[in-house]
Amino acid sequence: MALAGCPDSFLHHPYYQDKVEQTPRSQQDPAGPGLPTQSDRLAHHQEDDVDLEALVNDMNASLESLYSACSMQSDTVPLLQNGQHARSQPRASGPRSVQPQVSPRQRVQRSQPVHILAVRRLQEEDQQFRTSSLPAIPNPFPELCGPGSPPVLTPGSLPPSQAAAKQDVKVFSEDGTSKVVEILADMTARDLCQLLVYKSHCVDDNSWTLVEHHPHLGLERCLEDHELVVQVESTMASESKFLFRKNYAKYEFFKNPMNFFPEQMVTWCQQSNGSQSQLLQNFLNSSSCPEIQGFLHVKELGKKSWKKLYVCLRRSGLYCSTKGTSKEPRHLQLLADLEDSNIFSLIAGRKQYSAPTDHGLCIKPNKVRNEAKELRLLCAEDEQTRTCWMTAFRLLKYGMLLYQNYRIPQQRKALLSPFSTPVRSVSENSLVAMDFSGQTGRVIENPAEAQSAALEEGHAWRKRSTRMNILGSQSPLHPSTLSTVIHRTQHWFHGRISREESHRIIKQQGLVDGLFLLRDSQSNPKAFVLTLCHHQKIKNFQILPCEDDGQTFFSLDDGNTKFSDLIQLVDFYQLNKGVLPCKLKHHCIRVAL
Repeated sequence: MALAGCPDSFLHHPYYQDKVEQTPRSQQDPAGPGLPTQSDRLAHHQEDDVDLEALVNDMNASLESLYSACSMQSDTVPLLQNGQHARSQPRASGPRSVQPQVSPRQRVQRSQPVHILAVRRLQEEDQQFRTSSLPAIPNPFPELCGPGSPPVLTPGSLPPSQAAAKQDVKVFSEDGTSKVVEILADMTARDLCQLLVYKSHCVDDNSWTLVEHHPHLGLERCLEDHELVVQVESTMASESKFLFRKNYAKYEFFKNPMNFFPEQMVTWCQQSNGSQSQLLQNFLNSSSCPEIQGFLHVKELGKKSWKKLYVCLRRSGLYCSTKGTSKEPRHLQLLADLEDSNIFSLIAGRKQYSAPTDHGLCIKPNKVRNEAKELRLLCAEDEQTRTCWMTAFRLLKYGMLLYQNYRIPQQRKALLSPFSTPVRSVSENSLVAMDFSGQTGRVIENPAEAQSAALEEGHAWRKRSTRMNILGSQSPLHPSTLSTVIHRTQHWFHGRISREESHRIIKQQGLVDGLFLLRDSQSNPKAFVLTLCHHQKIKNFQILPCEDDGQTFFSLDDGNTKFSDLIQLVDFYQLNKGVLPCKLKHHCIRVAL
């Protein structure tokens, strides 16, 4: 017979047994009248091997199609009528499991490939149910969704939010050079500074800032590290621009708060929190009520006159008193709001606004671009008072954001590899005099001995300079020639600039102790001037040339300490205070973009 070629395991398979017992309806009820049924054909052709073999081939084809669909679900577990696995149902102990009584149409569906469509339909419905609770995500492969979809992504298939918005920003340097940088819409001022440091090959010491400069209004301010550059640029006029500049005093108030907030200018609404040890905590804590109070020259809106008023700065805004120094609510009048405003420094307050002093400041609303009439112009008596008002404005407006901006660079520095070279940052009390003349070094505790050691080191520098040219010929490397030009390659030397210009550069880059620059002297063509900041005041020290044994040296103390060139002088006073009020710590630098 034709069944002789089938294995015994296949004959005892439950699908095959069901197939033999349950004849398909399509073969019982053929389409069209007058055709014989399958029972009639079996009755008339019981001995016909060809018809029986065709029946077995039909069963094999239907079983193979069913196995191919079920192989993705399970290898041995059959499917029930609802398209689910029968693994959870216990099997009967007999040779065949007892099946419930079903209609002939339902029994026919067990051995037909229609179950494959049912399983796929359930899978599609399950997939739709899972994705219905998720946010809408664009399909990156639309060609898989339908035969009519294009094989590639169309330009409008992705939402506009997926495309990263970019914008060109032009940044200027102190020397007038500029650079156009393409930035993202979410780039902060700190991110842009790091990008410019990388492109300009500068040292990133976390003191670079982005300055918002308004030449037509005579205003400028340093952007906070967390501010978005694109958002700030949207509030600027066409004449305004960004400057890339150093600002060492950006977070100096976190290190020395007492130098920035005089005791007579700071008060608290709650006297219990008025201790000076909790000065910064009161500013950073939103529940506390610190105030800055004092007299300021206030320019009246729409007029050229200035009036001296008693002003107090709170979290809610800037107020002036209409009756002396009274701070009663009925005597306070709102001058400016902190929420939608920023504080600026006046560049040329005397010349442009007839300010009584050079220490002017301005509270500019963000909506104001070119209208100088809507600016709230103020003027302080000295630089320390102006710095106090501007620092308090920043703390009251941003609070903990400023402290986070101050801590992030320090945390990044702590995570650096130990093999990386950190930027040298030393304090005045962390350096001691050492003597390395013996086999081991020792600390020099006697001040007189330390001073003599410093003098001996200066003489050693002088001897090394005399050995630079043994033949003594007037070559380009002759000490006398080299000492007059080698300092021009240093960043701290600014050439022939005026005293006013040097003071302006010091103020722009932060009035911190030890900030300095060197320049040519205007009164003596052969001399130089050291401009130094100490206690928020700028001082000038003249460096005079002197001769000894036919060699030219430079000195700050009338020849007591001599140096062969200005580089040795700067290196010495970076380690020793000497006749200066403080050591040289930070140098003013101008970088060409």
